[in-house]
Amino acid sequence: MDDNYQVCFTPSGRQFKGEFGDTLLQVAQDAGVAIRSLCGGYGQCHQCWIEVSEGEHSKFGVKCDPENVSAVTRLEKQLIQDNPTYKGKRLACQSCIQGDLVIDVPEDSQEHKAYISKKNAAQTYSISSSISLIDCTLDEATLDENPSASENLIAQLTKQGVKANIDFNLLRDLQPLIHECKGNLTVAVRDSSQIVAAYPKGTHQILGAAIDIGSTTLALYVYDLKNGKLVYESSAMNPQIRFGEDLMSRVSYVMMNKGGDEKLTAAVRGKITEMLHEACENLETEWDKLLEVVLVGNPIMHHIFFGISPVELGQAPFTLSIRSWLDVDAKDLGFDLYPKTRLSFLPLIAGHVGADTAAAYLSQMDTMHTETTLLVDIGTNAEIMLSKEGKVYATSSPTGPAFEGAEISSGVRATYGAIERVRIDKDSLKVRFKVIGCDAWSDEPDYELVQMKAVGICGSGIIEAIVAFAEAGIIDQSGLFVESIAPELFSKKGNTTRFLLVDQGDKSIYIEQVDIRSIQLAKAALSAGVSILMDYLDCDHFDKILLAGAFGAHLDARYVALLDIIPTSTAEKIESVGNAAGIGASAALLDVNKKQAIIEAVDKVVKIETATEPRFQEFFVDAMKFSVSPVKQQQTKKVRRRKRAS
Repeated sequence: MDDNYQVCFTPSGRQFKGEFGDTLLQVAQDAGVAIRSLCGGYGQCHQCWIEVSEGEHSKFGVKCDPENVSAVTRLEKQLIQDNPTYKGKRLACQSCIQGDLVIDVPEDSQEHKAYISKKNAAQTYSISSSISLIDCTLDEATLDENPSASENLIAQLTKQGVKANIDFNLLRDLQPLIHECKGNLTVAVRDSSQIVAAYPKGTHQILGAAIDIGSTTLALYVYDLKNGKLVYESSAMNPQIRFGEDLMSRVSYVMMNKGGDEKLTAAVRGKITEMLHEACENLETEWDKLLEVVLVGNPIMHHIFFGISPVELGQAPFTLSIRSWLDVDAKDLGFDLYPKTRLSFLPLIAGHVGADTAAAYLSQMDTMHTETTLLVDIGTNAEIMLSKEGKVYATSSPTGPAFEGAEISSGVRATYGAIERVRIDKDSLKVRFKVIGCDAWSDEPDYELVQMKAVGICGSGIIEAIVAFAEAGIIDQSGLFVESIAPELFSKKGNTTRFLLVDQGDKSIYIEQVDIRSIQLAKAALSAGVSILMDYLDCDHFDKILLAGAFGAHLDARYVALLDIIPTSTAEKIESVGNAAGIGASAALLDVNKKQAIIEAVDKVVKIETATEPRFQEFFVDAMKFSVSPVKQQQTKKVRRRKRAS
């Protein structure tokens, strides 16, 4: 009996063989079909709805019978009961192959192209590249004076004061090159000690790349190493998303699936290679001109990139395999690049504070060494650094994915059509909003002209919505809905109360009570992490609060302050510093002194682990309050039952 079956996906038309018992989500991931899965396939996010297309499909040569897929699960039955629009659909993560299948992936379940904003603002970098270009003319060989080609080249460099060794990889092509250009060469010397490339004598543009490996987005910045000019930039979705939306989901995928770590590594390396190839093609340059690549990312992204299992980082005590700055040649990692392209990763700070935070620190080091400064990168795991009087402390806080739109009932990533701004009139409670991809607000004529419907609400939108709720008294200080304020705007979904944010018929967008709770827990965790560092450094105020990362760049300082994410914060002290990780990576790429500076600085950072801090819970509870709401905590109607005497 053949246990391999054909699975065909529409509308993409992709086909793939799956084994009996594989979930449809697994097969889709292997086939490169992008189905939304925020939880990584554990039946928690309810995003991966698909439809089984029963019957004969001559196009694919497949007969799709009802029994070719496993029976509807209890979870699916409950979800369909709660929301009849799911009737006839299946969750891809709950449906297993039992025969040939044709699967339709509805638009709502497709992983759409995200709105990616990691452009680097114009920066002025100091230039001291690790690569030097040196012109040299080799002595003409004779029968009497006939040194080897490598000896001849090294001797000419020595005459110019450069003592360098030649890399083995150059030997194969060195003599043909010398013959072609009659001994007139331009060589690339790395760190004044190693010859890594040779070209015909002339003017050559040598390139370097800085790459920020985010859990959601990959950002690439390519520079001319001679003058520091940014010559190309691009960004793309991190393809690992199909294995899990957040970092812990990906670690779980590795733990639960044999060879899962290899799939994650191959996915990110493949995409980075593709992006670098595209850069070289756009710049009309050969791969051997791209000699330096500096990368940053969180510890899990770091380990996966190098092919190191991230499992230890998913469980206490979160032990790193390596923490120091790491240099590896492209050939040693199997990259389809010039063999001597050097891939360098900035040092990690701690098990949950990575090279991206170190790079952000490098980009803001002057400020942090002169003022009391809080640096925060808000994400699934918020990285926090606090500097005061020359001391720098760092920690991370488990905020969860709510700030990024996950675990929110109508939550979506920052994709086109996602609500990113929300305003609510305090008197009429009328909601107006703005979506990504449209400059107009929902109550302006231009919004109607583009006929764009909101597809959900992303992180910045949910933060603004909840602050607007609090200011208007729609929620009380404990986060509970105040239903009496406008009963017509509230409804029930099962046992859950929800507020109608955008009326779009069966595509309406609601904010549920559980969504408020998710943001409440996230903001309390972040605030508690900040409070712990303030406690260690005896700090009662900040001169500056710097928000790093693409998400931080989209947050309105007023709403950050009013949500009480950061203790004692005021809007005028909050500043977005954009993709500080990308800026720091670029600085380390272009100046070897910056590289040395961050290596030394990271060793002096004091790491605090929030999980073992006795005051974390105290700070966490204090930060749960929505202080901007005019409505005090409401009395609950729950009746406590006394225990019977035994």
